[in-house]
Amino acid sequence: MKQRKIVLLTGGSRGLGKNMALKLAEKDLDVIITYNSRKEDAVQVVEEIRKIGRNATALQLDLSKTSTFDAFFEQLSLVLKETFETGRFDYLVNNAGIGINVPFKDTTEEQFDLLMNVQFKGVYFLTQKALDYMNDGGAIVNLSSRLAQASMPGYSAYASMKGAIETLTRYEAKELAPRGIRVNAVAPGPIATDFAGGIIRDNTEYNANIKKITALGRVGEPDDIGGVVAFLCIDDARWITAQRIEVSGGMGL
Repeated sequence: MKQRKIVLLTGGSRGLGKNMALKLAEKDLDVIITYNSRKEDAVQVVEEIRKIGRNATALQLDLSKTSTFDAFFEQLSLVLKETFETGRFDYLVNNAGIGINVPFKDTTEEQFDLLMNVQFKGVYFLTQKALDYMNDGGAIVNLSSRLAQASMPGYSAYASMKGAIETLTRYEAKELAPRGIRVNAVAPGPIATDFAGGIIRDNTEYNANIKKITALGRVGEPDDIGGVVAFLCIDDARWITAQRIEVSGGMGL
């Protein structure tokens, strides 16, 4: 019997992560999602994946605390053996993150450090440790943001971390190519979720301004992103690596 392909997706309990998890399952992949504090939401996502006919489970992970990563991978190793009857997985999607919208002049060192630990340092070292558990010939998808390439007041620290992610993506693609591991970055435009306090979804003026500068004339939805991430994992995207793929509906054209 052919071994099913498995994805490790960080931050899969809601919003973009939930949509990614379901789209990955629809591509005939088994899914391991992580959550920080929203266990009930994560369990619900797992149940929805199982209804699709794929295997799934959820593990707790605080991406800001690299000191917990060894214990996380010990738990992951056990789950892979007991739940998926294997010791390795094939794809890693680095989605988990937080948003802080503060003007440059008011950004505190504490806010900067939190963003760095979650959005960059955590991703860097989680991926590094994940390599020992990944099969050759797989893929990594890192979540960036349109804000890394286009400036919007209040996101200087957040966007700087995403710029670092895009640089890291190219280096990972180069250094992991001998193992046949492809690495790409997906850069969503503004998406209507509760991310960063739900400003894109709930602020009418903000929402209207985004529509004006977006070629396709609306704000993005989670369903616009998950399918792109899933595509980059599967074999249809086997010749794509080291790319930044913006998914913004033509924002700022």
